[in-house]
Amino acid sequence: MGFFILALLILLILGLRVVDQYERGVVLTLGKHTSTRKPGLTWIFPGVQRMIKVDLRILTVDVPRQEVITKDNVTVHVDAVVYYQVVNADKATLDIQDFRKATLTYAQATMRDVVGEVDLDRLLTERDQLSKDIKEIVDKFTDKWGISVDTIKIQNIELPQDMKRAMAAQAEAEREKRAVIITADGEFMAAKKLAEAGKILATSKGSMNLRTLGTLEKISSEQSQKSLIVVPADLFDSFKKLTK
Repeated sequence: MGFFILALLILLILGLRVVDQYERGVVLTLGKHTSTRKPGLTWIFPGVQRMIKVDLRILTVDVPRQEVITKDNVTVHVDAVVYYQVVNADKATLDIQDFRKATLTYAQATMRDVVGEVDLDRLLTERDQLSKDIKEIVDKFTDKWGISVDTIKIQNIELPQDMKRAMAAQAEAEREKRAVIITADGEFMAAKKLAEAGKILATSKGSMNLRTLGTLEKISSEQSQKSLIVVPADLFDSFKKLTK
């Protein structure tokens, strides 16, 4: 009797299992799925039952750098990161051998397909939209495994060296073009303002004399051995009237 109680106690202790809050326990009885245990303390029959714990937290996996040829025949190297989560522990355990590896492999293949269908300009300018396209394709396919893909983000796009030099030269030419345009606009505005100032000076009586006096004041402050003879501008106007 005592031996029986001891054996029962040992069996009870050996069968105790703890399922964490972020886990689910898939129980197989003689190889057949019989239940899925929720978080907390639970018990299985040792030797007859076994429990596979599945993590339900969001997991991350890096998609290794892939060599891809874009639609316009440019060879680039692209990598990405995948954020996914198990939403059905039964499917993730029973319907796929290794859902982690399977999700990574399919995301990797989908990234190559999507990047290969666009040209380089779109790859560089619409990276976020392409990431969303990849995510939708992978999420739809992995749903049958009980996997929900939260986000796929294209991280790095490495271009060939000759392409980098060509793009750098193009960017430098564009900067020089903008600088020339800005300088020309400035000169145009300055000339326009000078023309307007000249019209005002020509039509306003005595303004030219004031302008001349201001110029003479600036010149007189500088050391120079030259002498200036100032003739009033009105004298020329009077001379013109006499000649007429």
